[in-house]
Amino acid sequence: MESFREFEAGPDPFGQKWRVLLKWMQTGISLRGADTVDAKFILKSNGDRTEKVIAMRHADLLALSEKTGQPLTDPWCTRLAARHLCHMIETGEDMDKELVTVLPDELAACDRQK
Repeated sequence: MESFREFEAGPDPFGQKWRVLLKWMQTGISLRGADTVDAKFILKSNGDRTEKVIAMRHADLLALSEKTGQPLTDPWCTRLAARHLCHMIETGEDMDKELVTVLPDELAACDRQK
């Protein structure tokens, strides 16, 4: 995946490919009073449209950043969120939710993807 701002993901368990667009990334404190970094994506496929917010806990991001030596940056957070969303689409996991909080081991798995 070259761009984490606009990309194609899938197929999902039903064979459908999704066009994905990053709408915004901001701290969850301003949105929900949560200590997270949130990335909102718009997904479109065959006339279907849905939105997903991927929430990553700040403490988990800091711990992963320290462990891997990767600076905590907007592009890195965007990549992690996009990779997790791709996993969701491919497996169907949590696709019924609009807001998904990524667990620490899931963040680490997203970071290992190349």
